[in-house]
Amino acid sequence: MTMSETHIWLIIIGMGIGTFLIRFSFLGIIGDRKLPEWVLRHLRYTPVAVMPGLVAPLVIWPQATGGDPDPARMAAAVATVAIGVATRNVMAAIFGGAGVLYLVMWLVG
Repeated sequence: MTMSETHIWLIIIGMGIGTFLIRFSFLGIIGDRKLPEWVLRHLRYTPVAVMPGLVAPLVIWPQATGGDPDPARMAAAVATVAIGVATRNVMAAIFGGAGVLYLVMWLVG
């Protein structure tokens, strides 16, 4: 299926307008109003809900290995979660997970 250049540009422009409207509906329309406490409470959990969705595919089906599970990335993910739970410190979890990733990659070869 080949698409013309005009068709591709129409899709790009349409998606840009749609993205703008989604963001504007939240930031532009209600951005200067005080939100109810229950909405603010739910918004605090947004990063916790989004991060696993971004990170899990990179751990389970890493592009670097052609989609095969990798023991180094699995070990780094487990170490990151364990360090984060134990220390309650995001930076310690990030650097600890990165350290474990590179250590296991170095050990495995």
